[in-house]
Amino acid sequence: MKLFNSMGPNPKVVRMFMAELGVECEVQEVDLMGGENRQAAFLEINPTGTCPALEMDDGSVLSEITAICEYLAERQGGSALVGETAEDRAMTRMWVRRIDLGILETLTNGFRYSEGLPIFKDRMQTIPEAAPGLKSIAQEKITWLDAEIAGKDYVCGDRFSLADIMLFCFLEFGGQVGQPLNEANSNIMAWYDRVASRASSGA
Repeated sequence: MKLFNSMGPNPKVVRMFMAELGVECEVQEVDLMGGENRQAAFLEINPTGTCPALEMDDGSVLSEITAICEYLAERQGGSALVGETAEDRAMTRMWVRRIDLGILETLTNGFRYSEGLPIFKDRMQTIPEAAPGLKSIAQEKITWLDAEIAGKDYVCGDRFSLADIMLFCFLEFGGQVGQPLNEANSNIMAWYDRVASRASSGA
């Protein structure tokens, strides 16, 4: 396998997931700031021009972090990170979907349309006037999640999962680009510290 890696929260999700699994593979760095991901050579590998991408042993390529992580777990014969029962897998996927749509997408686009506008305005359609609303929605969803995880160690309860990894990587990114955590969300703050203490958080 070969992982096409770059800066940003999406590749970190896969690196952190791999660290939790104890999986290693060849890594090839992609220069996003230099536009390498938009050149023909990389677009032949991943036509969406995004990172990460995972070249599998048969030469085919996966992109999208959820697909990559689920594939890596299946290669290992399953993992609690996704779920070892049908019920646990369904619960992980439910929370991944909620977090992705409610927090990750709004937080990321809020950045792309404001602080990140100089980087993204010539690479994709941007809507600067939407940035404040998107950032507000992300914070609203984080506050909602704060109540939902009360009394839990992790998003899915006692089980650390892909949902935690995705949320952590993007909230960490948010703190780096002007969307810090609201300290009033005490459950999220405690959860964040709990995840940050894991060795994989430095992946």
